[in-house]
This record gives sequence, C-alpha cells and structure tokens, in this order.
Amino acid sequence: MHKHQTSKQIRILAVSFSSRGFGYAVIEKENALLDFGKKRIYGDKNASSLASVEKVIARNQPDFLVLQDANRAKGTQRVPRIKELHRKLTVLAKKQQIKVIKITGRELRGLLLDIEDGTKQEMAELLVKKFPDELASLLPPKRAAWMNADSRMDIFDAVGLAIAFRLMQTIPTA
Repeated sequence: MHKHQTSKQIRILAVSFSSRGFGYAVIEKENALLDFGKKRIYGDKNASSLASVEKVIARNQPDFLVLQDANRAKGTQRVPRIKELHRKLTVLAKKQQIKVIKITGRELRGLLLDIEDGTKQEMAELLVKKFPDELASLLPPKRAAWMNADSRMDIFDAVGLAIAFRLMQTIPTA
C-alpha cells in the first residue's frame, strides 16, 4: 500500500486503549469505515498492545493516528500505564511519518453529539446510525451504573475519535 495524497483519501487510524486491550478504527474518503475491531491483551499489556497496533498500522498504512488526549483533559482518569502506552505509540507513529492527533473526551462528545457531557452510549448509538451495517450488531446494551463498560465500547470509542477528527478537518477555522 502507499500513502494517500489527496484530502479526500486521507486514511485515519484511531485507537482507544482500555484496561482490557484496545479498539481501533480506520476510515478513509467520505467516512468509509475500512477496518475496525478490538483486541484483548494479556501479559505485558503495553508491549503486546504496541505490537498489535503496529500490525494494524502495517495493514492499513494510515496518514493520521488519532488518540484520546489523556493528559490535557481536566478530570482525566487514565492510569499511568495507558498514558505511557500513548507516549510509546506516538513515538512509533512519528518514526513511520504518521501525524498524531489527540482529542479530549469533551472535544469528542462536543463534535459528535454537540454537547460535551453526552454519554458513551449516546455516542455509540449515533455511530450505529452512521455505520449500521458495520456496527449495529456490536452495540452493547445500556449499562447500569454499577456495571463495567462492555469491551465492545472500545470499538465505538475508536470510531468516534476517527469521525471527530474527520469533522475537525471540515470545520472552517476562520
């Protein structure tokens, strides 16, 4: 594969890490969802996660890597392991000449839902409407406050990051 040059063919890889592993999504052109999934990671989670993401990068050859900004957001509760993983992945991407973009959770929800305090479930439901063939069967049921997040939500977080970055590209800046 080769790098894509025109703005309509920019390939975006978004990765969303969690305590269990990560979700990823690749979009191109007019929000075509090319590749997505989740990977459960065992053992040395950072080394295994980096190796797995490197395979996704090799397979998809993205122009941009989009991550949730774990450092800039107020009230962020990302554990140090995931913050370190973000740093290592950023270094890996830059070595491969992939531009790294970071979006806070508030920016993500604001871009997708037009409200910064929307829920992940609302975001997932919106994304299912955008990609029904790809994502409808993966939508987890709404969870009770005492339940852990469904691991499938990692995919929706990644798709949301990719779409939010695409939206940022189309918003006039002046």
